[in-house]
Amino acid sequence: MIGTFWAILPPVIAIVLALITKEVYLSLMIGIASGALMYHNFHLIKAMDTIFAIMGEKIGANCDILIFLVLLGILVALITKSGASRAYGKWAAKAIRTKRQALFATICLGVVIFVDDYFNCLTVGTVMRPVTDKHNITRAKLAYVIDATAAPVCIIAPISSWAAAVGSSLPAGCNIDGFTLFLRAIPFNYYALLTLVFLAFLIIANIDYSKMKQYELNAHLEEIVEDEEEVPIVGHGKVKDLILPILFLIASCIGFMLYTGGFFKGVPLAEAFANCSSARSLVLGSFLTLIFTFILYIPRKVLEFVDFCGSFVQGFKAMTSAIMILCLAWTLSGVCGAEYLNIQGFVKAAVGGSTMAIAVMPVIFFLISLGLAFATGTSWGTFGILIPISVTILSANYMMMSVCVGAILAGAVCGDHISPISDTTILSSAGAQCRHIDHVATQMPYALTVALCASVGYILSGITGNGYIGLAGAAISLALAMMIIVITAKRGR
Repeated sequence: MIGTFWAILPPVIAIVLALITKEVYLSLMIGIASGALMYHNFHLIKAMDTIFAIMGEKIGANCDILIFLVLLGILVALITKSGASRAYGKWAAKAIRTKRQALFATICLGVVIFVDDYFNCLTVGTVMRPVTDKHNITRAKLAYVIDATAAPVCIIAPISSWAAAVGSSLPAGCNIDGFTLFLRAIPFNYYALLTLVFLAFLIIANIDYSKMKQYELNAHLEEIVEDEEEVPIVGHGKVKDLILPILFLIASCIGFMLYTGGFFKGVPLAEAFANCSSARSLVLGSFLTLIFTFILYIPRKVLEFVDFCGSFVQGFKAMTSAIMILCLAWTLSGVCGAEYLNIQGFVKAAVGGSTMAIAVMPVIFFLISLGLAFATGTSWGTFGILIPISVTILSANYMMMSVCVGAILAGAVCGDHISPISDTTILSSAGAQCRHIDHVATQMPYALTVALCASVGYILSGITGNGYIGLAGAAISLALAMMIIVITAKRGR
């Protein structure tokens, strides 16, 4: 079963069960258990030992992300308890007067926070929840807007943690500059570009369809996660008590990215971002922001010292759901990784050994990347596998290499969007504080609509050998899809 088609079975089991039962924790556990049992030929004791060995390894390797989540949860609890979020909501109710303005404000904030998708998902949700709640925007819709701006913006931003990951994915001995290849692939990342256009269309036209429409019509039945552990407001914070910590968080995280990348030791700016430790930078930035918030709140008695300290436990509790799902998703990814079931080896053998014509390579890479990201829940792992293959196969054709790298990045983001075990999907749910499975179900039809249009573009780019013709074809396909959506919506009324 190792390195074969059967390696795909555990994530498929987890995903299907999650969609059917709506119980994410149990579904992930069953997926993990099935993978470990398959690896050890159904020897129960060995499988159990492997599960917890992988879990310990993954948690250790990703502890910076978990610490960042806890620190950000504490910061959110502090801002909420201080009354700053309430003050911001009252101010925004005057400045942002319509539902459409609230949604566009969410998009703009997501675009501004382009350096890291984790940071984007949680920060945008924290700041915009009070505003969107005022305008009766459901948490599922907020989660979609957050998710549709987080990874798509990061994957087309030259200075971001994603650009660094792409640049480091080139095969050893490659004479191509990773950053230059990333820049050339941006116009050919059809899914990311079209997603941003499609999101703007949905807001301007005020149209929803499929699962999102059903959810919006039954908004009064919405389950809001924060109701389970609501943070009491005991302070008298003002709008600046929300804005200043968020601005400081953004500035400090960017500063620490430059620091860990060696910028202050003479490393060029682009190279510093490419070489930085984004996870460690987020931890350092969020910790420094807590110190800043203490200095901002305590002397002015925005919060009492006891209430400030009490927010630590409340912030941790608010993030336990996201942390639990992330740990299980990482464990499932580990079970399917190269050291165990080796799903990557199966994909590499299937793609790398193929003699498929260049004309179908872009769409094939897009679909395989989508499927792999969907099954494993990791975008970075997906393009880490497929980019070296595409660069090796197409080293003599720079245009098609750029198109195929764009297709891989696009497929990775799309698969990430529709996968229940994706970390950014999980964090978007946490940022919006809605049920995770509701976000997955409502976002999937929108993501697949854009994916279909992107596929048309990749088919055209392969046939013509020109990625810009493919971009035009994808844009026309999206325009037709939007026309159909508008006509169908009018008939439905």
